[in-house]
Amino acid sequence: MSAPKANLERLPLGLQVGLALAVVALAAFPFMATDFYTQMVARMMILAIFAMSLDLLQGVTGLVSLGHAAFFGIAGYALAFLTPPDTPVSLWWTLPAAMAASALAALVIGFLVVRTHGIYFIMVTMAFAQMLFYLFFDNKALGGSDGVYINFKPAAVLFDLEDKRVFYFFTLAVLLLVYFFLRRLLFSPFGRALAGIRVNEHRMRAMGFGTFGYKLAAFTLAGALAGLAGYLWGAQTGFINPELMGFHMSAHAIMMVILGGMGNFAGAILGAFAFEFLLHEFKDLPTIGTFNAGKHWMLWMGLFIVFVVAFAPRGLLGLLDRVMRRKDKHLG
Repeated sequence: MSAPKANLERLPLGLQVGLALAVVALAAFPFMATDFYTQMVARMMILAIFAMSLDLLQGVTGLVSLGHAAFFGIAGYALAFLTPPDTPVSLWWTLPAAMAASALAALVIGFLVVRTHGIYFIMVTMAFAQMLFYLFFDNKALGGSDGVYINFKPAAVLFDLEDKRVFYFFTLAVLLLVYFFLRRLLFSPFGRALAGIRVNEHRMRAMGFGTFGYKLAAFTLAGALAGLAGYLWGAQTGFINPELMGFHMSAHAIMMVILGGMGNFAGAILGAFAFEFLLHEFKDLPTIGTFNAGKHWMLWMGLFIVFVVAFAPRGLLGLLDRVMRRKDKHLG
């Protein structure tokens, strides 16, 4: 039996070259842009890590979670609670601790939810996330609805994360490490098993695979990586509130994955960048007469997502692949 494939697992040479050029452009960006845009692109990279963590579940394993933002927020809160009000805390132990907190929460929740399937899985993950949301929202000891401030970025000793350009390059390095780790995982026996579960879980069980254990491991790993993104988000913004754990944050991550193209982590990165870019553009739309177009940015974003799903079901990455193939065929 041939190994089951996700939407666009093996990138064509043209897309590989394009991604390499994109990395070069990201590396050069801080030297040409203002601090405002440098921070904005850093946030895009953090959200790209978050989207890749969800793509491990959604695009590779076939588990659509509407509660993935819970693990994003847990790590941010972990950093906030571990950081004293008057001094920075070490990056080298708080980052693993925050990721471990998200992974532990994912393990406990996953143990209960991965037994379900389809719409039931979607609804149960959302229910758990909403419980955590209201736990932090209604509890003043945990910051309440006002959230928690983080007065200092973590201390890395070897480099200064308070420097916006240094933080940018640190985030870029983490983004690349997560991408190459997940790409390697995708073609490992574990990743092949996850892809097989997405294609036909019943057949995988018949072949002797313990699908529950594989799905739980994927759920836990995805939670830990979402925690990594949440930690970076808290470190950059200096503020964490319950909204980061809410339904809207999870829905945004799903749209990023769909927009870029499921099953390939480069698609999740592209989707995150495209989603955030379009969000800013739609919010800045002018007022036409009495109609404030920017205020209704969700309408335009929804229409764009519908357009992509209808005319590019493999996402923007698949669309780029199709355009390149046609161009090569025409040149040939």
